[in-house]
Amino acid sequence: MIVVEDLHRHFGGFRAVNGASLTIKTGSITGLIGPNGAGKTTLFNVIAGRLPPTSGRVLMDGEDITGMAPHTLFHKGLLRTFQIAHEFGSMTVRENLMMVPPNQAGEVIWNTWFARGRITTEEQRIRDKADEVLEFLTISHLADQKASMISGGQKKLLELGRTMMVDAKIVFLDEVGAGVNRTLLNTIGDAIIRLNKERGYTFCVIEHDMDFIARLCDPVICMAEGKVLAEGTVDEVKNNERVIEAYLGTGLKNKVKEGAANG
Repeated sequence: MIVVEDLHRHFGGFRAVNGASLTIKTGSITGLIGPNGAGKTTLFNVIAGRLPPTSGRVLMDGEDITGMAPHTLFHKGLLRTFQIAHEFGSMTVRENLMMVPPNQAGEVIWNTWFARGRITTEEQRIRDKADEVLEFLTISHLADQKASMISGGQKKLLELGRTMMVDAKIVFLDEVGAGVNRTLLNTIGDAIIRLNKERGYTFCVIEHDMDFIARLCDPVICMAEGKVLAEGTVDEVKNNERVIEAYLGTGLKNKVKEGAANG
C-alpha cells in the first residue's frame, strides 16, 4: 500500500530522515521501532503530508503522493494519530467523533436555512455511527463526557475512534501506548487487531513497548539515524546485531555479552 523510496528530510544540517526506503503491505500491521531520534516521527510526518521531503518520494497504491497536504491524504484514506492526543476538549467524546466525516450538509450556511431536514437526517446517521464506534471501543460510557476530562489512554482510544468515522485505508499510529496503563493498552491492541482482521485496516505503528509490538506487528522495521536498519519478524529484529548496537551502543553491548559469558 505504501512504498517509501530514498526519502530524506533535513533540518539545516541535521538529517532527520536520511535515505529511508520501506514498504508497508496492504492488510499488515507493520511495527516501526528505533531509538529516540531515529527519525520515526519525522518519517510519519513526511508520509502524512505534515512536512515536505527534502528529496525522495512516497507512493500509495502506486500513486505518487509525495508532498500532498494532510486533508488531501485524508480523503484518500491515509490517517495518522499523534504521540499527544489532539482532542477538542470542550466538546463531548461523541461530538469529537461526529466532527470527523467531511462535507457535512450543516457546514453549508445555505443548508441551515433551506435544508434543515437533510441536516437532521445526516446528523442522526453520523450520531448512530459515532455510537457504534464507541461501543466497538468499549467506551460508550464516556459518550457525553467532555473530552478534556477523560484519561490519556481513553484519549488514545478516541483518536483511534476518529479513524473509524471515515473509510480509512491505512492508519499511522505514533506511540499509541505512551502514558497508557496496561489495561487500556490491551484494549487499544484488541481494537487494532479487530480493525485489521474484521475491517481490513492497514496499520503502521511506532511504539517502544516491545511486548505490544510483538503482540500486534509483523513485519517489524527498525530505524536508526534516519535510515532503515533492519526488517523482519519481531524476533529476527530483536536479535539483529545492528539493532542491538543501535539501541545499546557498542560499549554497552559488549558489556552485556561479557556479563552473559560470566554468568
